[in-house]
Amino acid sequence: MLKSIDYRRFFISILVISTFVGITLVNLDAASIVFNSTQSFIANNFGWLIILCANGFLIFCIWMAISRFGKIKLGGADATPEFSFINWIAMLFSAGLGIGVIFYSVAEPILHLNSTALFEDGASFNERATLSMNLTYLHWGFHAWAIYGVVGLCFAYFAFNLGRPFRVSSFFLDVGLQSSWSRVFVDVFAILATVFGIATSLGLGATQISTGLEYIGIASSTLIGTFWIIILITILGLISVILGLNAGIKRLSQFNMILCGFFLIAIFLSGPTGFILDGFLENIGTYIQNFVGLSSNVHAYRDTEWQNAWTLFYYCWWFAWSPFVGLFIARISYGRTIKEFILGVVLFPSLIVFIWLSVFGNAAIYQELTSSGSLSNVINQDISASLFAFLEQYPGASILMVVSLINIVTFFVTSSDSGALVSAMMTASNKLDSREDSPALFSRIVWALMLGVIAIILLSGGGLTALQTSVIATGLPFALIACIAARNLYKKLKIDSN
Repeated sequence: MLKSIDYRRFFISILVISTFVGITLVNLDAASIVFNSTQSFIANNFGWLIILCANGFLIFCIWMAISRFGKIKLGGADATPEFSFINWIAMLFSAGLGIGVIFYSVAEPILHLNSTALFEDGASFNERATLSMNLTYLHWGFHAWAIYGVVGLCFAYFAFNLGRPFRVSSFFLDVGLQSSWSRVFVDVFAILATVFGIATSLGLGATQISTGLEYIGIASSTLIGTFWIIILITILGLISVILGLNAGIKRLSQFNMILCGFFLIAIFLSGPTGFILDGFLENIGTYIQNFVGLSSNVHAYRDTEWQNAWTLFYYCWWFAWSPFVGLFIARISYGRTIKEFILGVVLFPSLIVFIWLSVFGNAAIYQELTSSGSLSNVINQDISASLFAFLEQYPGASILMVVSLINIVTFFVTSSDSGALVSAMMTASNKLDSREDSPALFSRIVWALMLGVIAIILLSGGGLTALQTSVIATGLPFALIACIAARNLYKKLKIDSN
């Protein structure tokens, strides 16, 4: 069993994170300007590269699945999966996109629908609705999961087949990064993005939960109340990460998917069912028809402000989160073939996302069609209230709102515990020799607590959005790291399969 900790990575990571948070809060305005300027510089000058990488990763995934490498098992020829297919999909979906899809499935289609940057005066409702759903598919579908898939496959193969530690630096042991300190730097950089990404999401998510509690009249939305929500999520995440993958994260992910299924069916059956089905069929058809154009659109001949705020924002976020989600996906994918891995990580979650977005997105568009401004006015004032304003129109609205809040909490708990597990794995001193190994309990507890503490500190100091922007700015470096990792993976597969 893996019990020891790489104290160099462990303490350097904590020191860097603490220093970074402190400097940001003390110089919040200056830090916000620097982070925003960095993000804008990357988007304006390297947006084409980020979009090219996202498309390249999708092509790479397809090629890996159909190539001769697709039959290779992660863990060796005798390896058998640790989790059933359903549990595997539930866990990777919960850690990957779950909470974001719930949050934005109503808001994003409506924001696109009424965007003056996308449509000129006189554009028909059908034209606006179709493009709105297609863009939402683009942002949450194949490209996001392909990014996670490539990085996850690199982690899984290098760890389970080559016996290397679960770290980003393991991708480069054959080429470059010969210095131990350069490897530490890369790993700390990945931990930094992971911790800040989850902490900021935890803080912003707690704000959404607080808004929801006030919206349905349970409790007023206050800063102290939001702190208690973060504490609750942190405690639940701590319990889950102590219990481990099988007793904690797996059970919670199962509960997530059951609750999501109930939520989805309730909206589908009690909403405009015929409209949703018509929209789903048309959305899928137009998305396939326009796939190449949507995927390669960089707004070369028009104002790029919309592109920077949406497509590039999402892609940078997926790349920044790829070490976290990719490592977690790799850890639960022992015994899968590469072909099965690609299908399970890229295809099935994307299909789930498309179904979810079609039900909630089209139901929201129908609501906006029949009662203009009913959702868009709420979303423009407070996007965190969009889901609750949407549910208000349904029978049993209070029950649905409570279910949605429970779903949001459980998704944040799975993000918290899987983030703590991943951070502990990246600061472990020796490699995982089998699927039974796990990081030291002390390390898992420290990282679980640190996520909650950082979220509270940032929320009280007003630094959540600034730190989120700093995470997004790491998207380009991680995109380049992932490209090199994919090249090294191909070279190792080619050598090892001969």
